[in-house]
Amino acid sequence: MVLRDSRLLVSSLCAANMEPRHREILRKHRVELSNQLLVSDTVLPFLYQESVLTESQVEEIESQISNKKKTLRLLDILPSRGPLAFDAFLRSLEEFSWLRDKILQELQAQRAAGLASKDDWHIPEAVLQKVPSDRELSRLASRLGPEWESVLLDLGLSAEALFRCRADHSLSTHGQVLAGLIQWRRSLGKEATVQQLLQSLQAADIHPSILEEVFH
Repeated sequence: MVLRDSRLLVSSLCAANMEPRHREILRKHRVELSNQLLVSDTVLPFLYQESVLTESQVEEIESQISNKKKTLRLLDILPSRGPLAFDAFLRSLEEFSWLRDKILQELQAQRAAGLASKDDWHIPEAVLQKVPSDRELSRLASRLGPEWESVLLDLGLSAEALFRCRADHSLSTHGQVLAGLIQWRRSLGKEATVQQLLQSLQAADIHPSILEEVFH
């Protein structure tokens, strides 16, 4: 029953689109991926196993006449398969580690660019380095909209953990978000900082002013 419900959660997450920064990375490396990646042996089976692709989508991709066209069709489909699709795609590249490493470097460069502009956030450095309290997490939970699942996924929570938050607080969206934030803080301890929250909010295209409201 839990497995079935967690698969339903994955399906509901697939109803949302991939994060813009991840779509941009796939677009930027589209030619390189299509020239070097062979998707049939390991990539497609893994993405099907993780419920990122449906059986009909796998068949559609496999019906393409060349390896290059198969990869291009996969890259066309992935952005519509939800916020979990990009991470699953990276994990599927175990046999193509040079491509995975290049994409991970791109992600790190994006984060570095975001950190470089932190003076524009109007959040003091002392606040960025602190671990948020229960009260502050509650205030943040009340301000997050439908992007909250993407934020928690970026913070490191699994789809199963999100399902438990939703199941344990089925009558309160605020309770679901707060439970996820508290679980994130508990798992990382002193490393669960406001700065990490800021990075995940930016990854979900949420303006940093939300944190300014919470911590000022």
